[in-house]
Amino acid sequence: MNILKSILLAGVVALPLSVAARAADNIPVVPSEVSTMSGFYLRGDVGASFLNWSGGNDDKAWVAGGGVGYQYNDFLRMDMTVDRSGQYSIAPGAKIDTTALMGNVYFDWKNDSAFTPYVGAGVGYGWVQGPGFKDDHGLALGLAAGVSVDVMSNLALDVGYKFRDIGISGPDTMEHQVTAGLRFKF
Repeated sequence: MNILKSILLAGVVALPLSVAARAADNIPVVPSEVSTMSGFYLRGDVGASFLNWSGGNDDKAWVAGGGVGYQYNDFLRMDMTVDRSGQYSIAPGAKIDTTALMGNVYFDWKNDSAFTPYVGAGVGYGWVQGPGFKDDHGLALGLAAGVSVDVMSNLALDVGYKFRDIGISGPDTMEHQVTAGLRFKF
């Protein structure tokens, strides 16, 4: 009889444990990392720009820019940027600055490494102005290539090359730019 009482007591004790174990099977699995980022990002870049000026001297100057964009998936992103390059000396007493507002699209090669290479193209509008030069403006076209590294889940370091041409009525303003910058993802 003591054996029967022991078995019944063990069953009574084990019953709530087996119900809890069965209930645990119905708990949905939650991913350990849920992304709360929206796809939007802000970017800022600084670097050097090299002007190929068909109307006079070639020169180099600084370039700085920023923009806002959207990352659609691991491979496609788009942004609107404004860049300014300054104080190219194109002739004695003549300096110019260039400014461009561009819409850009990029293809990122996502892979298993920490580095994400990309290529891109853009179209927009540009302005060329400065003392000793007749201000002009026109269609701007650009190409880009580079690599980005995620420093944190919402911050990427970007190093790249950009080619930009502003079609003005005067001499051609082709620029080759090497920049480094940050993309802050929301």
